[in-house]
Amino acid sequence: MRLILIVLLLSVVVAGALFGALNGTPVAIDFYFVHGEAPLGGALLGALVLGWLLGGLVAWLGHLPRLGRQQRAIRDLHARQRAEGRDEA
Repeated sequence: MRLILIVLLLSVVVAGALFGALNGTPVAIDFYFVHGEAPLGGALLGALVLGWLLGGLVAWLGHLPRLGRQQRAIRDLHARQRAEGRDEA
């Protein structure tokens, strides 16, 4: 399974590098306060990576409230067990 994952990851990296190399036309990038120029492939791959990172951050932040509730529930359960004298840990 690990070999399949490594081969898949390497093929995606090679495809991304090939895509970036074949799309070298410069494009203007304007973020209102920052102006620049970058190759089209690099700009698209950069946008893809930035979107992936931001999407992962949003997904992670979406799990935090649930994890906090679970942690409080486990802490309360442990406190109840300790108060009843059933603490075996």
